[in-house]
Amino acid sequence: MARAIASVVAAIPEGDLWTYGEVARVAGCGGPHSVGTVLSQYGDDLPWHRVVRADGRIPEHLAAEQAARLRSEGHEVRSGKVRLRST
Repeated sequence: MARAIASVVAAIPEGDLWTYGEVARVAGCGGPHSVGTVLSQYGDDLPWHRVVRADGRIPEHLAAEQAARLRSEGHEVRSGKVRLRST
């Protein structure tokens, strides 16, 4: 499961945002919480900052670093949220 999730996250291109649920669905395993767990344990070398909650919020404990990384890729972060693309 961890390898599948890591593989999906590693393939998220710069400038894209995915939700935890999207990553889980494409990886074919677990759910959003599983993705969060894997990223917290093994995400240091992955573009973990490109994964956000379904409502665009970024986790409070990661807010400063994640917001800075997202801004560097052209995303606007307001009040701890980013705008997700419409699907």
